[in-house]
Amino acid sequence: MDPIRNPYAPGAGQRPPELAGRDEQLAAFDVVLERVSRGRPERSLVLTGLRGVGKTVLLNALRSAAVRKGWGTGKLEARPDQSLRRPLSSALHQAVRELGHPEPAEANHVLGVIRSFAQREAGTDAKLRDRWSPGIDVPVVRGRADSGDVEIDLVELLTDVGGLAADVGKGVGIFIDEMQDLGADDISALCAACHELSQNGLPVIVVGAGLPHLPAVLSASKSYSERLFSYQRIDRLSRDSADRALVAPASEEEAEFTPDALDAMYDATRGYPYFIQAYGRAVWDLAPRSPITGDDVAVAGPEAERELAVGFFGSRFERATPAERDYLRAMADAAGDDEDPVGSVATADVAVVLGKKPQSLSPARDSLLKKGLIYSGERGRIAFTVPHFGRYLRTQA
Repeated sequence: MDPIRNPYAPGAGQRPPELAGRDEQLAAFDVVLERVSRGRPERSLVLTGLRGVGKTVLLNALRSAAVRKGWGTGKLEARPDQSLRRPLSSALHQAVRELGHPEPAEANHVLGVIRSFAQREAGTDAKLRDRWSPGIDVPVVRGRADSGDVEIDLVELLTDVGGLAADVGKGVGIFIDEMQDLGADDISALCAACHELSQNGLPVIVVGAGLPHLPAVLSASKSYSERLFSYQRIDRLSRDSADRALVAPASEEEAEFTPDALDAMYDATRGYPYFIQAYGRAVWDLAPRSPITGDDVAVAGPEAERELAVGFFGSRFERATPAERDYLRAMADAAGDDEDPVGSVATADVAVVLGKKPQSLSPARDSLLKKGLIYSGERGRIAFTVPHFGRYLRTQA
């Protein structure tokens, strides 16, 4: 079939041609937007899930929904080695510009507070402060969001931003990807700020996306975070939604899948959105004609697996050091060939496979946690952040 017309799009954070299986989350978020805009109390939102289930795609779709409602929005991606101040300031700068406040003086005051918040990262070095300006030309507002205590400063900053949004009857949405990578102080400050905003009824919400252990990270920072956020687990697609993700884009190109082809596709992808796109692309390119059959899926399977091995599994495995790779392989061996897609295992079992004491493996485990290749959902247990990573490792071995 014509590869130029291939509708499938495997890629990091790239929106698929059919955003199937997420209607419930999109509809619920529309309600949140309306309630916040009308001054009704509403919790911020946290999306959690494994790699490849479409958290970033959904995060972007929610942001688009906020933009359509006339909200001011900004997005950032958290990094373990970066403070929240600079990327959040840039995100809020964009959000304030999108709000389009009719009074320039009011908007400039808030922009000055944002600049003050950003430059506080640089301390007393004047030259460094200039480099930390997030493209804001208005004067810095002294004595606001510049105490040096990020919790105090963030509360003051978001309070001012929320007041500006309330003036125009709109809201501000801050969208944070890889939220689990925020530093402990920044996580604590963000929770405190969201708590203050909800108490004061200000129209600012935070929408975060992260790995499955993100709720535990938030809870460890502030005990009330369990009641502060609405948590939504983003998982693989149901059979009906997985079929729709394949059939709808194909029908736009006047192509079809036979029932046995859809059966084979679901058996191969298990409903994981990234896998669906990778298999869809390979099958489309190698199928001679429409309708696409189960035999076409079987022929294209090895090509799809090669794509996943390089672009999804292999790229992550290459980030690990030799010692960390040994640890990952030991995790796969300890998990065995069970149906658990994340290969959850006890750390003690990994040590047994490697023939070492658990304490000696702590550096490798901690480094893999920081790199986001594994996570700990409960004490003494670890799991892969990538579905079926263990199966890939056993195949490679």
